[in-house]
Amino acid sequence: MKPITFGHVHGDFSKVLKDEVANYFKQTGKDKTGNALLYTKTGIFLGGLILVYLILMLVAMPIWLGLLMSALLGFFAASIGFNIMHDACHGSYSNSKILNELAGLTVNLIGSNAFFWKQKHNIIHHTYTNIDGLDDDIAMSPLLRQCETQPQKPAHRLQFIYMFFLYGISSIYWALYSDFQKYFSDKINNTKRWKMPVSEHIIFWVSKLFYVVIYMVLPIYVHGFWTWLPAYLVMNLVFGVWLSIVFQLAHVVEETSFEEASVTDAKKIDDWVVHQLRTTADFAPKNKVLNFLVGGLNFQVEHHLFPHISHVHYPAIQKIVSETCAKFNIPYHCNPSMVGAIGSHVRRMKYLGRA
Repeated sequence: MKPITFGHVHGDFSKVLKDEVANYFKQTGKDKTGNALLYTKTGIFLGGLILVYLILMLVAMPIWLGLLMSALLGFFAASIGFNIMHDACHGSYSNSKILNELAGLTVNLIGSNAFFWKQKHNIIHHTYTNIDGLDDDIAMSPLLRQCETQPQKPAHRLQFIYMFFLYGISSIYWALYSDFQKYFSDKINNTKRWKMPVSEHIIFWVSKLFYVVIYMVLPIYVHGFWTWLPAYLVMNLVFGVWLSIVFQLAHVVEETSFEEASVTDAKKIDDWVVHQLRTTADFAPKNKVLNFLVGGLNFQVEHHLFPHISHVHYPAIQKIVSETCAKFNIPYHCNPSMVGAIGSHVRRMKYLGRA
């Protein structure tokens, strides 16, 4: 595949935006990494996952309560991904590299792999956002058509309905198939993956064994297969839908644009900063409860522009981004509510399935 390159066609916009954000931290004296709020959330969500798991394993309860607790387990798993792993893998959780590495491994705790995530998300997705053929986030499944350059199939006419089922099993797919595909194929979508040091090979296999033992073998041993199975499915339904929806609302909505990575021709597209603004959207920026729960990923524009800044600072940065975009007449996409953003995503997927 020929290379994608980014131009510089919008004058001083990028420099002015970066300077304004840098001035914010200089004037406030705040550190760009996490603070007490982030570490408090770490205790809440990581502690919540462990506590709910132990209750499910050790306390006898009726089936309906067990399923409810399993749903809560899935919620805490997604919350760890949003609030702890995401910042840590970007190096914005702490000034300590060691602490970032340890916190990043929480993604292994919930089934995935930090080594693959860093290349898949930090490098490929953040560089080639919404570029078909490169961005793995818009290549979830052949059953989903997420942009107009992807081939259309008859089943796609109903994708705006069945996509929620696919989102619900996505966490199982990542844990038990996708990571192994990356491991053995040496590729992430159309990009050759990094060479894994010996330590990462060990972490990969130990953490996968940990996942199978903790989430499958022990629960089956304690409660039996037919009690475990619905609980495991409910946990992943909540985990997968909650995780997928938050990320989809940032890139696959009516306002965002897409590009295609040609197989034969090199392609030069917009200034990288402007490309991020064209392909990414915020949602519900004034919803403080949502911001707390999803680790600031409703401020996805700010995250894509400044991935090394912790999400706890995004509400303040959002005002700078929106005002600077307006000053330079650069698009800034934002859905005022999560319900509105979900509606936009559903309409976009419905259109792509029938266009």
